[in-house]
Order: sequence, then structure tokens, then C-alpha cells
Amino acid sequence: MAGSTIKTVHDIFQSMEYGPQAASSTATAQAWLDHHSRSLGLFIDGKFVRPANRQSRSLTDSKGGNMCSTVCAVEDDVSQCVSSAVNGYKAWSGLTCHQRAKVLLKLVSILGQHGQCVSELCEACGASCSLSTLVRLLQYYSSWAQLRDTLMSNWTPLGLVAVVVADDCSLYSLMIKVLPALAMGNSVIVVPGQGTAPPVLLLAQLLMGAGLPSGVLNVLTGSDVSLGAKVAQSPSISYITYSGNKQDGVMLCKATAGMGVPVSFSPFIGATCPFIIFESADIDSAVDGVIETAFKKKREVHWVLCVQESVLDSVVARLKLRMAGMKCVGLQSYEERVLVEAAVLKAQHQGATLVQSCAAPPSGAQYPPTVICGAAPSSPFVISPSNGPLLPLMTFRSNTEAVTLGNHSPHGKAASIWTEDLTLALETAKSLSVGSVWVNSHSVSDPCLPVSGHKDSGTCTDGGQEGLYQFLCPSSSSPPSPHSSPVSMDYSKFGTAASPAVVPDVSDAASAPKPYLQFVGGKACKSVSGGSVAVQSPGGGSVLAYCPDGGRKDVRNAVEAAVKVQPGWMKKSPSARAQSLYSLAKGLEAKRQDVAASINVQTGLSMDDAEKEVDLSIARLSDWAAYCDKVQGGTLPMPQSGSALSYADALGVVGVVLPDTSPLLSMVTLLGATIATGNAVILVPSQKYPLPALAFIQVLQASDLPAGLVNVITGSRDQLTAALANHSVIKAIWYWGNAEGCQYLQYTCTSPLKTLRLFCQNDEAEDGGKDWCHSLVLEEMWRIAVQWKSVWIPTA
Repeated sequence: MAGSTIKTVHDIFQSMEYGPQAASSTATAQAWLDHHSRSLGLFIDGKFVRPANRQSRSLTDSKGGNMCSTVCAVEDDVSQCVSSAVNGYKAWSGLTCHQRAKVLLKLVSILGQHGQCVSELCEACGASCSLSTLVRLLQYYSSWAQLRDTLMSNWTPLGLVAVVVADDCSLYSLMIKVLPALAMGNSVIVVPGQGTAPPVLLLAQLLMGAGLPSGVLNVLTGSDVSLGAKVAQSPSISYITYSGNKQDGVMLCKATAGMGVPVSFSPFIGATCPFIIFESADIDSAVDGVIETAFKKKREVHWVLCVQESVLDSVVARLKLRMAGMKCVGLQSYEERVLVEAAVLKAQHQGATLVQSCAAPPSGAQYPPTVICGAAPSSPFVISPSNGPLLPLMTFRSNTEAVTLGNHSPHGKAASIWTEDLTLALETAKSLSVGSVWVNSHSVSDPCLPVSGHKDSGTCTDGGQEGLYQFLCPSSSSPPSPHSSPVSMDYSKFGTAASPAVVPDVSDAASAPKPYLQFVGGKACKSVSGGSVAVQSPGGGSVLAYCPDGGRKDVRNAVEAAVKVQPGWMKKSPSARAQSLYSLAKGLEAKRQDVAASINVQTGLSMDDAEKEVDLSIARLSDWAAYCDKVQGGTLPMPQSGSALSYADALGVVGVVLPDTSPLLSMVTLLGATIATGNAVILVPSQKYPLPALAFIQVLQASDLPAGLVNVITGSRDQLTAALANHSVIKAIWYWGNAEGCQYLQYTCTSPLKTLRLFCQNDEAEDGGKDWCHSLVLEEMWRIAVQWKSVWIPTA
């Protein structure tokens, strides 16, 4: 027909132009922004709110154009939001599991109608998260919402949860926190970053359309993550979880120190991850993987390429071939390019050579993809790489050396291993101290994979069933204590006040109080300082005994002994660890009368009650022995082709400041939790009731536990807490003490990052609501004594 504009299939394939539908569909996100006059308000109580007299923050799209603005919330907005969340929690937690699951599932069908708008908004904001990923998250956590009362009947929701993310965090990193919190029955206050604010506001609106009660999900936008600290000031907030870069996370931890609200930390941004290529790898596939992941325009992590020397030339040749003709990568600013060029110049001065796709342009915020060959592990551009398209390349000879290089980074987020040898892949994966390991693949994620932050990459577990427990508390625990106000502290002087040293009275050796020793490196010994402190009877009466006044040097010696023995203990079979714990229980039974007498004299309990506590402690050690080989990781059902494995790894060296209540039972409960899971432990007995722990040293001496695995140091609680906090090797601290100690630990234990479990006990010796006789305490303690690792093995 003359004048016809209809194109045939042949014409379309010749021109390869986009069809009219794809071209017109780009208006959906713009239409939603136009509907809000490109000025997005806060989302409170199920509706958009735009208070008057508020500052706003302009957002640019991925092309640098002005997209919209968001409101900067103030304290009045926070109060209104928290009040709405309290009412929302009452309605949401009152629903059945099936009703909550239906709401999350309904959002899946709603996304089918509005998915294009969500995808475009994510793309415009640079908050990468595909529609299929969102659907997968909703489907996975809706099923857990359905099963919560069936599989986790002994756990209850926390209440109000605040999810805070930094500006450079992805939407996926935010939703992996929000959706499980909702699925477990909590109400959620989201403090999004700049890029995630518009998509999460849209999702909050869509969730209301799915039937979410008003107030269950609220969104507060602000200028930075300091808004999260304002949210933490509310006494109704039960938990804060943060994702993003470490700098903002440290600022949030310090700002919330002393408020009495736990804060977890997931620094998704900026970690350095090893990309390991063995000589048994498919080199072509490995190099393709390097190109795909290392030179993206926006990367959440920095990669370091580790290549076995025997295939170095082959890898470099293929890199040059694949990089030929690659375009320059856009940077955020010209200042960032200056930093990249400075890093490259310094690398060349250190003898490194470059493989570049093209010459760098004379000006502008762009830089070509660059491989820095001959990098040393100690080089600044390896330890703290810039944000540009730089890929340091290091070589290794043996498999052991590859693991050493992979663990060289202070971060422990992820690793990619390339080899056709499955045995080598699994051995390397288990030896790497990272949360995720991808075999012959990279950057794969799924909500069913439990991933913990190892080393400096986080203090909580996200994904899988294990990631749900951060939003739950044991039903046996008493209600959390009310929030406190931070006290004015000089953190540099905490724990420096020396204990009143005494000289034991030996004028009458027959009647003199007994001097005790502490236990370090498998030996009973005095404190390095040589000082002692008096242990008085209940009510401050006569002196019962003298115990060593331990300090920083004693902690240092204990950590040195623990570090030597912990890797070997962790590698022991679960049955071997179980036998040692059974032996410890038998040893306690043999010393039953002596230990019961120490409890009787120290606490004032009757001998009958003291013997009951000893009997419970013997049973508790036997419980931990039985636990060793019963609860482990396993295989996970994957939505894609391939297999996935999860491992419950030990934390490393754990410091435990013991509670005052049930001094023996609480000690063996916490001691058993640490060593049953492969950790080494440094115990600081109750300053008020140290004698039961000191009497237990005789049991430790007669046991077959490796020397240095368990250490007991007595003295000033504050002084020893400060020593534990400032030791870089200690991975986790469990603390029962005063409010000042909790505030000090939360403020201090951010560099290096430590996993904290803080329980403030008052003058009446309440210790965070723990019922040490309840069997659920075993499951609770086991979960905080391990960190999770997931290994992804793809198939064709």
C-alpha cells in the first residue's frame, strides 16, 4: 500500500530499532514523579506527608539531570512516625501468620501491574534492583511469614525496627532487611539513602495497596544517616540495622552509643574481595568473569585479582584481548579521577605495569579500565583501592598461598574462586574468611543464602532462616529494659582507674583467706601486675579470698594463647569437641562439693540451692556436648541451576564479661556456647561473685581441653572490658555490666569491628532478662556464637 509506514519483520531486523511500546513505557516513572509534583514527602501512617517549613534535598538521575526532591525530616516528624509505627505494630502483630503472608504475596501481583514503574525508578536513581529480584524476595519472605509460628514458635517479634541505609546502598541491600522484619511481625521505620528514597517510597505506597495496615511501614527521608540516631532516641525503638559504607555506619554507632538500643552493622559498600584464578580453571570463562565484575560503572565492592603463577601469562594475554576497545568508565567527579591517577602513578613508581583498554582522555571525569600487574599485598591501592576502574593483580604459587592472599584484606564480604577441581574449590571456600564464596561465578545473591559479615564486613546475618533471628527475641526473655540517655564520658579514661590493690594477710597462715590464681594459656598463674583484690562475703563483711587483679597485659597473653590454639580446635570434628565437653562435665561432677561450697560462701545461697546450680551446670555442659554435631549448615534449595552450601563458622576469639546472677550456671552456659562452636574464649568472672569461676579452674586444669582455649582473668570489670575492646584480634564481646560499659563498647568497637551482645544489669543484678535455667537459652547462645558462610556452585 502506497505511503504505508508499517515495517515488516525484515525491516525491523535490518534497523534493530526499539518498538513504540518500549519507547512510550518510559513515561510511567516520570508520571508517578509528576503526580507528586516531583517533590516527595515522608510516608507516615500509610500516606504521603509533606510538613511545612522543611528543608529539601534534590536528587539527580543517573544522567545527572534533576529528578525530584525529598523532605529532610526533623524531630517532630520522627515522633509522629514512631507513634504511627507503635499503632501499626499492634495491628500487624495481631494478624495471623497466614494473613501477613497474604499481604506480602499480594504485592507480587501488584508489582506485575506497576513493575515497569519500579524498574525505571530504580534505574533512574541508580538503586540497582531488578523486578525479578524483588519478586523473589517477596515470595521467599512471604513463605517465612506463613511458617513463623510453626518453625519458630519460641520466638517473638522485637516490635519497632529501624532500617537505615547510606546514600550509596542498593535497593536490594535495603529490602533484604525490610521484608524479613515485616515477615516476622515487626513494624519498620526506613531511613533510606539518597538513591533508594524514591523506590522505597513507591514500594511503601504499593504495600498499602496490598493491604498492609497503616503505620506498619514508614519512610523518613533526611540529609544523611544522622537521622537514624534521632530515630534511636525514641524509647519505642527495639533495634536498628544499618547497611552501607563503613564511615556512615561508624558514625551511627557512635551517635547511638548509650541509648540502650542494639545496632547491627552490614557495610555492603567498599569491601575488598579476592577474585582467585587457579591453574585448573577455564581461563576464558574466568577472564570473562573478571571483565564483567571489575569494570562496572558502579561497584559496591573492590576486586583484587589473584592468579596462579603458572597461568599468569595466559591470563594477562586474554585480559589484553578482552579489554581491547573497551570504553572509558565514567567517574563521579573530576576529583575522583585525580585520586585514581595518583594511585596509578604510585603503583608505577613501585614497579607495577599497566594493562589499559585505551589511553586516558586529556580531561573529564572518565578513566579507562586498568589492570595493575605486579601489585604487592601491602600496596595502598590493594589495601584501600580507589573507586575508579582499577584492578590490582597479584600472583601466588600454592593453594595455601592463595588462601593467605584471599584473607589478607581486613574485609570479609565475598570471594570468587575459579577452578574445575571441586575438591580444591571446597577446601579453599572453607578456608577463606568471607561470608559468600562463588565458585566459577560471581556476584550471585539469593535471599535463601545466610550470609554473615566476617572480619570488618558486618556484625549480623542476612538471608536464609538464620537472618530472621535478628528481628526476633526468645519468648522466654523478659521485656527489654527501658532506653537510657547517654552519659558524658571520657572514653580514653574508661577502665583506667586502678582497683584498690591489697596485700594478702599471711600473719596467721592457718586462718588467712585463700589466695586464688587466674587461668591463662592452660596454666594457673598470678596477674602480670602481681596485684590482688579482696573478695568479701555477702553484705561486705569479712574477706573470703584474694584473687589476681588482671589487666591489659594479662588479656594480651590470653589472646596470644587463644589465637594459637583456636584454628586447630575449630578444625576438630564435632564429635571430638563433644567428647571434650563431656569430659569437662565429668570433671565438674568430681569437684561438685568444692564448687557448691564456693557458691554457698560467695553468694549466700544455701548448700542445697548451690548443689542444684552445680547439677544444672553439669547438665548444661552435657547439653552443649550433645549440641556439637546436631546443628550444622547444609545444602539449600536454589531457584537457579546449581547447588549452594551453608556453613556455621566459628567467630574466632570471644571475650565474655560474665553476669552476676547464677555465677556458675551462666558461666558454663556461655563457655559451652563458645567452645562447642569452635571458638576460643576469654572469661572475665563477675567482679561481685568471682569465686565459683575461680573454683572451676580446677576443673579446667584436669580437662583435656587444649591449653589456651579457655582463659579466666579476674580483676576490675571496667579495666578488663577496655582491654578486650581495644584488642584487634578479638572478634566478639558478650558483656554483662553497667550502662557506662555498654556505652563504651558500642562507641569503641567499630575499628576494628566487633560483634557485640550487651546486657545492662542494674544494682539488683538483673542481667537482660536471661533465664539461665530455660532450655531456649542454648539455641539463643548458639546462634550468636557462629557466623554463616554460603558457597554457590553453579551447574550447566
